[in-house]
Amino acid sequence: MPSASLFLYLDARDRALFTRWVVTDQATPRLRHFWRGMTHLGGATATITLSTIPIALGGTYRTAAIHALWILVMSHLVVQLVKRSVGRPRPSLGVMSHTWIDEPDKFSFPSGHAAAAMSVALAYAMAFPSLAVLLLGVAAIVGVSRVCLGVHYPGDVVIGQLIAIVTGAAVFAA
Repeated sequence: MPSASLFLYLDARDRALFTRWVVTDQATPRLRHFWRGMTHLGGATATITLSTIPIALGGTYRTAAIHALWILVMSHLVVQLVKRSVGRPRPSLGVMSHTWIDEPDKFSFPSGHAAAAMSVALAYAMAFPSLAVLLLGVAAIVGVSRVCLGVHYPGDVVIGQLIAIVTGAAVFAA
């Protein structure tokens, strides 16, 4: 299968999965509120706060926060470079007419919220292994929220999370 055909196939599968996950007009206000709340955990306010404030606590919290900040900054740079290079439009520009939350920019691929949530979760999961499943699970749910709210395709989320994981591996290897 030539690479162009592979990308078309993956795009079609991504769009089909999106239409199954996105929250419809029939969804309850409570469900929409839940997804909005979860998505904010991957936003700048939450991730920057979780990556800076614990530095003042010292010890393991300080180390984890410094790692989180490095992973967050480095993964964000990669995400923004890829977003502007690929230029994939958001679902609201082709698949659906509206979203359930404001879009931060016009580019869909990869998801910055998914990368940010995974960046912070990964750093704290490494520092506190007993919380790893919970932290990484919350990061995964943040990614799902981006699809449910109509601002990203599932593939955008997966690649955003992979960027965070690869960046985290580089930070921990250094």
